[in-house]
Amino acid sequence: MKLKTLTLALLATTIPTTGVFAAALDRSGQSISAFLQPDNYFEAGISILDPTVEGQEAGTSETRRDISDMGDDYYFPSAAVKLQVTDKFSFGLLYDQPFGADAAYKGNNVFVSNPGVDTVLGDSSITNLAKEKLNPLTAEQRVGLALQGKGVDLTTPQGQAIYGQTLQAYKGNVGTTKNDIDTGVLNGIKQVVKGTLAPIDAGLGKGNTTVEVDTQNLSMIFGFQPTKNINLYGGGVYQTIKGSVSLRGQAYSLYNGYDAKIKETGGAGWLAGAAFQIPEIALKASVTYRSEIDHDVDAVETLSAEPALDSNPAVLGALGITTEDYKKIKQPGKTKITTPQSVNVDFQTGIMENTIAFANLRWVNWKDFSIQPYKFGEISKLVGPLVKQPGGFNLVEYSDDQYSVTAGVGRKVNDHWAGNVSVGWDSGAGNPVSTLGPTEGYWNVGLGVQYSPTPATFISGGVKYFWLGDAKAQTGAQAGGSDYVAEFKDNNALAYGLKLGYRF
Repeated sequence: MKLKTLTLALLATTIPTTGVFAAALDRSGQSISAFLQPDNYFEAGISILDPTVEGQEAGTSETRRDISDMGDDYYFPSAAVKLQVTDKFSFGLLYDQPFGADAAYKGNNVFVSNPGVDTVLGDSSITNLAKEKLNPLTAEQRVGLALQGKGVDLTTPQGQAIYGQTLQAYKGNVGTTKNDIDTGVLNGIKQVVKGTLAPIDAGLGKGNTTVEVDTQNLSMIFGFQPTKNINLYGGGVYQTIKGSVSLRGQAYSLYNGYDAKIKETGGAGWLAGAAFQIPEIALKASVTYRSEIDHDVDAVETLSAEPALDSNPAVLGALGITTEDYKKIKQPGKTKITTPQSVNVDFQTGIMENTIAFANLRWVNWKDFSIQPYKFGEISKLVGPLVKQPGGFNLVEYSDDQYSVTAGVGRKVNDHWAGNVSVGWDSGAGNPVSTLGPTEGYWNVGLGVQYSPTPATFISGGVKYFWLGDAKAQTGAQAGGSDYVAEFKDNNALAYGLKLGYRF
């Protein structure tokens, strides 16, 4: 079925070009559809997302309180200009904000500080630490500590007699002697640990957990069209990144009071792709690869518990940290962030007069992505043995790559109006997920409409409704395991978009 060139151009602009809400930090979807428009073309748009992400404390959390909506609204702009310089060469500039995060916890839960109640170690962690200190003790030491705890003076003959009788009963496992002594010594060690950690408990953070990450991309693309059906393209990408994170609440243990601010910095990457089209039947297919981009960032990091660690060596000992190892967090160091590589595959074809079908497939390599600010990482190596992570852990990481699919139909109603419907699916980037973005993929449906007052101009708008995937949320210290601190279910999001276009 043949389609007129004008009709094809109108239909192509109705195709959704933004992911808006996707796995991990993925935001814009990094479309290059504007560059593949015929002739000269300009567009500018904005997307807005209104998510609802609620949950409940779960897993290793010692309470089961509700967690109110922690997903902040956000918006991001996009713009593109494409010039057909000659019959065989084209040039384009594309601006978007590919990755980002906006979240803030509220209310009374493990992600909001509760001064005077929060502790650097929960009861289960203190018990485990006390058991580690108890296990190496001999029977003689355990009996001695237990009797001393009861006020028995072991330097007197009477005390020695009691000691001998008790030790014999302990070794012979007479009655409940062994269990009573082990329990008493364990409780005594726990009280000592709690008392030693009291100064650091008093210095934990105040406020709530928040995260904000912003990136900007400027892609400079050069295209070569050896024939009217083939378009080979590639170019450079300049990307900036900045962000901030505040960790608060019982969930983050020693990091309850950790803040990091990442100053805006830039990095360079590249993209390459190829497209094939048969304009007469509105057939167009393209595949685009984008490289990862490295950023060496300056992260200003603070930890509210640090003064207590500085002035109380006994606190370090209680946490199993040596003074020499602790000095490492005082040394300056760089933080490296590498945004992930990705592949987009786009396809469209005419299916009847004035109607096209379209699809987009996207892969993002989140499995190899992580963020570990320098001081955060050095502290994680110190406390890692307490959470069975002797090599330390990351602030953010993901266990799987992201795969997403969007498909739909666009139709021109008349010379002024066109519209589309679409459905989308996103795999997510693994479950459990980070507490800083506790959703696992989605399903969505979308509607779009376009009005063209003249053949050269248009304005289009659309809306998408997202069913967000249920997820178990874990802290960085839990990543790689099955433990988690909260669960988020039955959440949703609503996205709006507006775009203006001009052909010249």
